[in-house]
Amino acid sequence: MSEGTTIPQEPREEAVAIPDILPAMALKDAVLFPFVMVPLSIGRERSVAAVDQALAENRLLLLLAQRDPNDENPPSEDLYQVGTVAGIMRMIKLPDGRIRILVQGLARARVEYFMQEEPFLRARITRLEEPGTPTGDLELEAFLRTVRTNLEKVVELGKSVSPEVMLIATSLEDGARLADLVASNLTLKPEEAQKVLEAMDLKGRLRAVNEFLEHEIALLEVQKQITTQVQGELDKSQREYLLRQQLKAIQKELGETDDVDQDVQRYRDLITAKGLPEEAQAETEKQLKRLRTTHPESAESSVIRTYLDWLTGLPWKTYSTDNLELGHARGVLDQDHYDLEKVKQRILEFLAVRKLKADSKGPILCFVGPPGVGKTSLGRSIGRALERKFIRISLGGVHDEAEIRGHRRTYVGALPGRIIQGINQAGTSNPVFMLDEIDKIGADYRGDPSAALLEVLDPEQNFSFRDHYLDVAYDLSKVLFIATANVTETIHPAFLDRMEVIQLSGYTEEEKLQIARRHLIPKQVRENGLSPGQVRFLDTGLRFLIDRYTREAGLRNLEREIGGICRKVAVRMAEGTTGRVTVTPKAVERFLGPIRFLPEERLAQDRVGVATGLAWTPVGGDILHVEALALPGKGDLRLTGHLGEVMKESAQAALSYLRANAAQFGIAPNFFDKHSFHVHVPAGATPKDGPSAGITMLCALASTAVGKPVRHDLAMTGEITLRGEILPVGGIKEKVLAALRAGINEVCLPRENQRDLSELPAPARAKLQAHLFSRAEGVLNLALVEPPAAKAPKVS
Repeated sequence: MSEGTTIPQEPREEAVAIPDILPAMALKDAVLFPFVMVPLSIGRERSVAAVDQALAENRLLLLLAQRDPNDENPPSEDLYQVGTVAGIMRMIKLPDGRIRILVQGLARARVEYFMQEEPFLRARITRLEEPGTPTGDLELEAFLRTVRTNLEKVVELGKSVSPEVMLIATSLEDGARLADLVASNLTLKPEEAQKVLEAMDLKGRLRAVNEFLEHEIALLEVQKQITTQVQGELDKSQREYLLRQQLKAIQKELGETDDVDQDVQRYRDLITAKGLPEEAQAETEKQLKRLRTTHPESAESSVIRTYLDWLTGLPWKTYSTDNLELGHARGVLDQDHYDLEKVKQRILEFLAVRKLKADSKGPILCFVGPPGVGKTSLGRSIGRALERKFIRISLGGVHDEAEIRGHRRTYVGALPGRIIQGINQAGTSNPVFMLDEIDKIGADYRGDPSAALLEVLDPEQNFSFRDHYLDVAYDLSKVLFIATANVTETIHPAFLDRMEVIQLSGYTEEEKLQIARRHLIPKQVRENGLSPGQVRFLDTGLRFLIDRYTREAGLRNLEREIGGICRKVAVRMAEGTTGRVTVTPKAVERFLGPIRFLPEERLAQDRVGVATGLAWTPVGGDILHVEALALPGKGDLRLTGHLGEVMKESAQAALSYLRANAAQFGIAPNFFDKHSFHVHVPAGATPKDGPSAGITMLCALASTAVGKPVRHDLAMTGEITLRGEILPVGGIKEKVLAALRAGINEVCLPRENQRDLSELPAPARAKLQAHLFSRAEGVLNLALVEPPAAKAPKVS
């Protein structure tokens, strides 16, 4: 906690009754005197709790100075025993959890003992009565006059004391209060102020205060001498300035040009060459006039020159020429990236529009997808396809609005924001500008960078973007902004509304195989000093590597593992091995060690109470087995397997639908009254949530209730309602590919998800047999089969 400015109060009689037991609070570097009002900033938990308790009782609080100001949580024995009872006048809670209070000292008090230390200090106290000021005591009268005289002398020597304090001190006849008033307005150390606070003898208190006043007078006199010496040095500097001005006049008569004039002319030439807008030209002229009248060696001159360097260094009307050939752009994008047809089509559309309408505004794209799917490299390829400069800034963890808009020039070391810095770095006003990790932007008391980016990414506003440092409008409308994010949930809604979101889902196994062949393997072979003829990756080896050693949506781990294999091959070559190394599944296991991921496999046979569902994960799809079991009970439902709230509600909805339609499915009327159900989803350590397992849970429960097994070669996904309707879900591409990897070619999907099947690769669509349903009855009729007939026992 910190002490603010001391506010003098008129002396008045205390009318507040002070109880014997009060909450207590420790002060770090401050001592409060009676009849003094002080603002305090509080952040420690015990102190906040003590203030809350005082506000809940009688707004009275005992303030005690701590002996060690560096101790964040001092015990009661490290506090002074004499303190001040204060009344809380006002309290404000700050956004960061701290509070600010305005307190007024009421009376001295001594701690008899502490009654508690947690969650806050509470003490039993004894109020200390202030000594009176008897009349006719010459020594006391001399003390009072000396204190007033020394206080006036301190003010004359430059000590900042408010006129209100001087007026009160002049008319104050109470010696005890005069000593407290003077001590509270001196810069005393905590132990010195505590000495005054604990002095209950009037003459002793005045003597201590007078000693501090005399010490302050001695310090101020030495300070005045130092100031006089400095003033003499300043006079010398002014004399040198006059001589320089005379030298400047002499150089002008001799025809020699001053450095300032050269700089001014250089800036004027840059203004003409850059073609600055009228507003920027007017601001530049204003700063050039200031530069002419400013001393070249002064700090202000350096600030003006830095500002002019930025203003004249920006590429105001410098634009790179776009390559609008669609064939060239398609070739570059295909060369750098496999698939990603949606993104490539969007860039070709932009080029086509730009070719037909040269003054069209650039789109603001936002690539959203898991890490490693190529969002940043895709932006770099777009810049290469358009033949524009590419600039990237990472906004992850940025909390300060000034990072975007820049600092005002009033601050020392001010600079433009990262947008203007990026434009200056590019050297053109129409680069491809990537804003990376925008979903990880923070916000605190320094502002919200997302709100500052609203102007940057709004085509209706960014033609006149105003950086705080430049303070002139800059046109960003020709910039092609591309943002990247992993998720959209953490992006400000107004910010997200200004961007065209393009989802980049995880790569399939086939896509990873092709990307590894075209890009990753040649890159790692080259970077590890190998030649293409020294190592050969078989498709079987690559598929084994992808399936058993990486589990991700992107390609980073895959590239890392390929690099690990190439390094192992490089060691062999360095040891003298000749010939080509062929990477097979066995070679992968030999190079990289034991298998890291075991895929979820389909069931070997039909089983009662076990249904195969489909799940979406950030690293692709997966299958999961939902198990249901009927137990003797009264219709209760128990759910295990680390399920989320949505998944639990789906199970409850499935059971309710099944009970309501028991007769339709041939379930005995009293079955649910005599049985409870237990639903479990294996891999209990993995959290699971989402609505898409509703139909799977219904099949598992129905199978248990009717005693029919569920087909093991059928997977399903879909959300179920209490009316038995099947609602559409997301992630169909990833889920279907997971089923095909597990050897399941038949899947049950919501009818409204039929449109998502077009996103599947052609080989996957050829192998898939999709069953589309809008009602739960259809799924149950397909999934539940008659149990195999039991074999008759042999009779011996």
